[in-house]
Amino acid sequence: MTKPQVQENKMGIMPIPKLLVSMSLPMMISMLVQALYNIVDSIFVGQGVGPLAITGLALTMPMMNLTAAFGAMVGAGSAALTSIRLGQGNKPAAETILGNVVSLNVVMGLVLTFFGLFYLDELLYFFGASEQTLPYAREYMRIILYGNIITHLYHGLNCMLRVAGYPGKAMNITIIAVVLNAILDAVFILWLKWGIAGSAWATVIAQMLAVVVQWIHFSDVKSFLRFRSEAFRFRWDIIKNIIVHCK
Repeated sequence: MTKPQVQENKMGIMPIPKLLVSMSLPMMISMLVQALYNIVDSIFVGQGVGPLAITGLALTMPMMNLTAAFGAMVGAGSAALTSIRLGQGNKPAAETILGNVVSLNVVMGLVLTFFGLFYLDELLYFFGASEQTLPYAREYMRIILYGNIITHLYHGLNCMLRVAGYPGKAMNITIIAVVLNAILDAVFILWLKWGIAGSAWATVIAQMLAVVVQWIHFSDVKSFLRFRSEAFRFRWDIIKNIIVHCK
C-alpha cells in the first residue's frame, strides 16, 4: 500500500521574486476583502433594522477589533516562529507550534469571552453607547462574544496556512467567508427578520464554516503541516516565543 504523498515546503525552493508575489498578493486581497465585512453588515443592518441599529453596530467595532487583534497576534507570532523552524528544517517543531496555536487561541478566546460578557455594558458605555443604542450594541456583541473562540481560530489558522505555503487557499477562505456572511445577512435580516442579531449570527456562522475548511486542511495527511494530537499540549516555551515574535 503506497503512502500518501506529503507536499513539500514551496517557500524553500521558489525564486525570491516569485515567492514575494505569490505571498504578498493574496495577503493584500485578503485584507481588502476582510475590510468589506463591516461595510456589508452596515448595509444590511441599515436596510433591515434602522439607523439606531447602525449606530449600535458601529459602537461594537472597537471591541470586535480588540478581540480579533488577540487572534491575529497569536497568528502573527506563530507564523514568524514557524517560519524560523521551517527554515531550520525542523518540521516537527513547526507542527507543535500549529497545535499550540489552536490551544492558545481556545484559552485566550474563552478568557476574553467571559471578560467581555461580564463587563459588556460598561465597555459599550465607555465606547459611547446611549440608552437608545445600547440594546442594539449589546444584542450584537453578545452573540459575537459567544463565537469569540471561532474568530480567534479563524485568524490564527489563516496565518498558519500562509506560512505553510498556502497563501492562495487562505485568501480563498477569506473571500468565501465574506461572501457567505453577505448571503446570511440577507437571509437572517431581510427574510427571517432577526434584526441586528441576524448580522451577528451571519458573521459567526461564516467564520465557523471557514474554520471547518481550515481544520480539514490541517487534518489531511497530505498537507505539508498537519495536526498531531500530541502537539496540542501546552508548551510554555512555545507560547512565550509566539508572544515575543508577534511584535
